[in-house]
Amino acid sequence: MTALPRIGFVGLGNMGGPMCLRLLAAGYPVTAFDLNASALAKVVQDGATPSGSARACAAQADIFLTSLPRPDHVQSVMSGADGALSALTAGSVWVDLTTNRKELVAELADQAPAGVSVVDSPVTGAVDGARNGRLTLFVGGAPEAVARVTPILQHLGMVIPCGGPGTGNVTKLVTNQLWFIMAAALGEAFATGMGNGVQLGTLWHAIKNSVGDSFVVRHDAPSIFAGHYDPSFSLDLCLKDLALIAELNRNVKADLPMTVAAHGAFDLAAQRYGKQAAELHVAKRIEDDAGLSMRLAGDWVPPWEQ
Repeated sequence: MTALPRIGFVGLGNMGGPMCLRLLAAGYPVTAFDLNASALAKVVQDGATPSGSARACAAQADIFLTSLPRPDHVQSVMSGADGALSALTAGSVWVDLTTNRKELVAELADQAPAGVSVVDSPVTGAVDGARNGRLTLFVGGAPEAVARVTPILQHLGMVIPCGGPGTGNVTKLVTNQLWFIMAAALGEAFATGMGNGVQLGTLWHAIKNSVGDSFVVRHDAPSIFAGHYDPSFSLDLCLKDLALIAELNRNVKADLPMTVAAHGAFDLAAQRYGKQAAELHVAKRIEDDAGLSMRLAGDWVPPWEQ
């Protein structure tokens, strides 16, 4: 019987932690590291072997996964003489699950030791998707490397090969581009209906059963109704992704006013409530300015508990 590949996992936050636990549940030997001791302790409790650093974690891995908040965090962890990238051994694969800058993926791939493959695989599906193995993973890389890591990534959700290195991140950012536009529009739609005499519950039911339906309407609206606005993802991270989208948009020879407007809406929310406020404060800003309440009675289980 062929032994399962040794997994290294760095970054055990809101998304990385549940993904690591999924791989442990699938029976993979996982060595893990995070600067947050409590996050590391949680996966160790479920069978992971703790590592003292990202570099030490990489040195023991056949497949090395990183799930970090920002591109600069990836660069800090991976690059340089003391970085994790240089500790990877020939025949191993680094899979970056971070929503990253495609140019940084290419730059780090060029720095990888001989025989080390690099795959970018940002994910979508929120914390509940990470917990339940229902993420969508957008994978970019050489076909051989993608084929090798796909059976592992399938424990996390649906794998969509997108092309060569960096294309996973482009595809993920396009999906976020649409999410940001729809999330910014959702609060406006609720306010328009409520401001003209329609009850919020009626609006939501009607939108779900119309051309206005979307993942945002079904998955995110309950976080507005509950009043917590989904703190599992911050306005700061929204603005990070919007800045990455703006970089991609420079390669498009046309005006993209809806994307620009969405960026402006999230920026207004961050100015009002602070960058660490929950992502759907983009709708709360409209509530507050319009003098409306978008609370709706219901058993709204937070996404991170589903």
